[in-house]
Amino acid sequence: MELAHIPLNKLSISTQNMRHSARAPDVSDIMPSIKKLGIQQPLLVRKNGEGFEIVAGRRCYFSLMEIAKNDKSDKKVEDVPCTIMAAGDDAAALEASLIENVARLNPDLMSRFETFTKLVEQGKTVTDVAETFGVTEIMVKRSLALGNLIPAIRKLFQAEEIDMETIRLLTLASVKQQKKWLKLQKKNDEPRTWQLKQWLFDGELKLSAALFPLEDYKGQIVTDLFGEEGYFTNSKKFWSLQNRYIVEMREKYIKEGWDDVIIMETGDQFCEWEHTKTLKTSGGRVYIEVRKSGEVGEYKGYITTEEFNRKEKRLLNKDKNIEPVNKPELTKAAQNYVALHRHNAVRVSMFSRPNVALRLMVAHAICGAFHWKVNPNPQRADKIETSQSIYESIAQKAFFKERDEVFKLLNWPTDGDLETCTNNYSFEAINVFLTLKTLSDEDVLRILTFVMAETMESNTSMTEILGNEFKVNMWDFWQPEGHFFDLIRDRNAINAMVADIG
Repeated sequence: MELAHIPLNKLSISTQNMRHSARAPDVSDIMPSIKKLGIQQPLLVRKNGEGFEIVAGRRCYFSLMEIAKNDKSDKKVEDVPCTIMAAGDDAAALEASLIENVARLNPDLMSRFETFTKLVEQGKTVTDVAETFGVTEIMVKRSLALGNLIPAIRKLFQAEEIDMETIRLLTLASVKQQKKWLKLQKKNDEPRTWQLKQWLFDGELKLSAALFPLEDYKGQIVTDLFGEEGYFTNSKKFWSLQNRYIVEMREKYIKEGWDDVIIMETGDQFCEWEHTKTLKTSGGRVYIEVRKSGEVGEYKGYITTEEFNRKEKRLLNKDKNIEPVNKPELTKAAQNYVALHRHNAVRVSMFSRPNVALRLMVAHAICGAFHWKVNPNPQRADKIETSQSIYESIAQKAFFKERDEVFKLLNWPTDGDLETCTNNYSFEAINVFLTLKTLSDEDVLRILTFVMAETMESNTSMTEILGNEFKVNMWDFWQPEGHFFDLIRDRNAINAMVADIG
C-alpha cells in the first residue's frame, strides 16, 4: 500500500467498483463538506496504464468532478489524496482495514490535530500516523500545522468562525502577526482569504522587525498616515544589516555554550511538532527562524524528534553502534492491564485528598483531556455594534481585570489574547496542576470561579437563576445606549423591558 496525491484528471472509476454504474450518484449530502474541507479520507485506487482507477471512493470522485466543472483552479481538485493498492492486495480486506481505523478518527480537523499531536508526543512519526489511519503524510502535516496557531485562534476555528483558507494562511503567520490579527477580529475588521495573504506577505519590512539600531539604516523610512507603523523602503539595505545581526545572534548563543545554532532559510517555518525539547547539556540546539517579513524568531533547546528517538534507542542499548529493536518488556495487553489497575488505585486514593482533586479538576478544566473538554463562552454577537457594546461595557472591563489577576496566579502573560480554557493536553495539564499545588485554597478557588464564569453559557435559565441568587442590579453594569434603542423600536416593548430590568 502506498499513499500519494494524484491529479484528478488521472483518475477514473474502476468497472470492478462495487458501486459502479453508468448513472452518476447523488452527492448532495457530502458536497457541502467537500467544498469546505476537501477530501478528508483518501480514495482507494490501483494503477491502470498511465492513470489510476478508483476501487473505493466513487461518490467523493464525482463530488470533485462537480467542483472542477465550476472552478478548475480550486486546490481541492488539483491533487487528490489516494491509497494506491499494491499488486496482490485484497481490495475488500484493505478497504475494511482502513475503514476500521478511520472510524476511530474524528472528521473534525481540530480533533484530528489533537489525536495526531498526542501520537507524535508518544514518539510516533508522521509516517506512522499516516499509515495507521490510511491518510497521506501531507494530510497529517496539515493537521499538525494547526499547532502553529495560538489557542485563541484554534478555538475560533473549532467554533467554525474562521474558514479553511484563512486558517491555512494563519498557520504561516508569526505569533505576533496572529495576535494582531486576533485583535482585528475582535473588532470585526480582520483580513481573510486573499486579503489575509496580502496582509501577511505583502513584502513590507516593518521597523519593528529590525534587530539593528535604526540609525544604522541609511535608506528611506516611510510611516502610515497615523505614524503608528514605519517601513523600510530599501529591502537590500535592510537585509544586509539584519543578516549581520542574525549572525551575531548565532555567535552569542555559541559563546553561551550551545553546541549548535541553526539559522533557517528565509521563509522556512520552524515546526515545533517535528522537534523535541532538549536541555543544552543534552545536545539541545538553537533554531533561528527568519521570516520574509523580516521578523526573527528564536527556539532554544530543541532537537528533531527523529534524533531524539535515536538517542532514546541508544540509551536502551548500551552499545551505541547497534540500533536496538524496540521490544517492550510488556505486551500491549499487559500494559493495558497494568495501566487500568494503576488508574483504579490512584483514583480511589484521591477520595481522601479533596484538596488535590480540586487542583486536578481546575487543571483539567483549563487544559482539557480526551474525555474532558470545557470551552469559554464565545459571546457571539449578531451585530458588530452589539459586539462593540459588550467589549466596552463595565462588566466586560471588570472581567478582563480579573482575568489578568488569574493569569498572574498561573504565571501566564497578561497580553489579553488568551483564555483560561486552552484545551492543551497532557504536559500542559501537568504544568498547571503543579502550579496550582503551590497556591493556597483561596487562590485556587479564585481561579476556579473565573473558569466557571468564563465558560458559563449565556441566554439560559441558569443565568436568570444566578442573577436572582446574586441579586444583580443591571443598573450597576449597564445603561441604555443608542444601539439598544436601534434594536428595539417599539416604545411599549422598551418601557416594559426597562421596567423589568429595574
